[in-house]
Amino acid sequence: MPAKKIMIQGTMSNSGKSFLVAALCRIFRQDGYGTAPFKSQNMALNSYITEDGLEIGRAQAMQAEAAGIRPTVDMNPILLKPVSHMGSQVIVRGEVAGNWKAMDYYKRKLRFIPVIRQALERLEEQYEVIVLEGAGSPAEINLREHDIVNMGMSRLADAPVLLVGDIDRGGVFASLYGTVMLLEPEERARIKGLIINKFRGDKTLLEPGLRMIEQMLQIPVVGVIPMGEIDLDDEDSLAERLNQTERKSNGVKEKALSALDIVVIRLPHISNFTDFNVLERHPGVCLRYVTQLSRLKKPDLIILPGTKSTMADLTWLRETGLEEAICRLAEEKRSRVIGICGGYQMMGEWLSDPDGVEGEKGSVMRGMGLMPAETLFARQKTRTRIAGALSGESRMFAGNEREAVEGYEIHMGETRLTDGRAGDGQTVYRITLSDGRPDGMEGRDGRVFGSYLHGLFDNKTVAEALLKNLAAQKGAEFAKAWTLAGNRKTESPEEYKERQYDKLADLVRNSLDMNKIYEILGMPAPGAKKEKTEEALQEG
Repeated sequence: MPAKKIMIQGTMSNSGKSFLVAALCRIFRQDGYGTAPFKSQNMALNSYITEDGLEIGRAQAMQAEAAGIRPTVDMNPILLKPVSHMGSQVIVRGEVAGNWKAMDYYKRKLRFIPVIRQALERLEEQYEVIVLEGAGSPAEINLREHDIVNMGMSRLADAPVLLVGDIDRGGVFASLYGTVMLLEPEERARIKGLIINKFRGDKTLLEPGLRMIEQMLQIPVVGVIPMGEIDLDDEDSLAERLNQTERKSNGVKEKALSALDIVVIRLPHISNFTDFNVLERHPGVCLRYVTQLSRLKKPDLIILPGTKSTMADLTWLRETGLEEAICRLAEEKRSRVIGICGGYQMMGEWLSDPDGVEGEKGSVMRGMGLMPAETLFARQKTRTRIAGALSGESRMFAGNEREAVEGYEIHMGETRLTDGRAGDGQTVYRITLSDGRPDGMEGRDGRVFGSYLHGLFDNKTVAEALLKNLAAQKGAEFAKAWTLAGNRKTESPEEYKERQYDKLADLVRNSLDMNKIYEILGMPAPGAKKEKTEEALQEG
């Protein structure tokens, strides 16, 4: 029996499509159905490496986790990672196809329809329900002709559509009405339900509008989802957490004066900022994102995150005055500095691009000089999930006895100690990866550290060792455990995620007409299926 399919499209970007797909994946899993997410084409800088070393959008990995399954490249066969305002790195079935300008990709993308169809067919063979996600808005009429992600994908998959609008931004009825009316009649017929997301207040005040929009569009409203405090991995630069610029964390302003102040530099092409979510969740941390020199101040730790455009973002860091300030704080031993992936590359003395991977062919750029290291960019992209061990001699992560670590790498290039400086005893590698490669360059008496390992802080004991060391330096008492609200029970990052997925499922299940959703799917709701089974048993 072929898998049943349902698609979530939105009136705009950031309307809640990704989270709603995750919620439905969790709900169908709870109801006993094998479920998988699918997004034919995703544009995002946050990505994920599957177990077989292929790259997909972070949102599809998160949705797969919600469904209780392993992420695979079939869930996101095409990923676009912007490298400029005019173009993206195009990743097909998890591997780099090249850097293309937007118009070049637009002209070529129909050739990927067989790739998309085959990926969806493989999922249909394995699962009972597929929850598809659109991108942006289906009402982008200038892109209709070559659409492979919204109504074009709905047609290809023969999937009914639920259209979601964000009421928190205002104008939700206009956006729902306008979106539907800009579609062709055949496309409108595919929309089987409307959803209003991120609602605050008394729903009874919304009721007249719900009745009117149903009458005008002849499409039922299948749910109003209230705003909820649920912490899941964000997909891209529209994430609200990136606007957290003051001393706040977990909704709490100005924590105890002893709280650690951690700054993540919000680079223009920041990627995989989910690396730092685990630090933000700790009760003793105030984590904020900074783009302006005036907001940097004197934090306990500065993190240079991953980026899709290392050299361009280093230029921006220089132009804003942030580079000079960060180097001065490190030199004066006021702040420690950690670089991850692209941020790690920036911290060395030189960056060389002989093949034009980042920009002009043969370009060479001075680095920040925080470490005696150099980066050589290469066309071959490193993509791997990998384990390793962190040396107990690390001073940035003091207190570990050769702690096991795991994470993933996504980068183009190699960073190494500068020739002739490897034996100076000041800068050393602190991580040995399972394939024998060194990583985790540490220098300046353990005050600067760089690594290619995304997910380093998801290793709980490593994160706690870092925070404990920072607290000791500050003369503050370290808050020892991540805790559940209202008690002192500790939980791992994995347990925390599972709890958030269940919270999301509860919120959405209680807000949607799930019987109507199952009707749209053409499947019996779990209760009806159970009743039929019991009737059959009684008759037998």
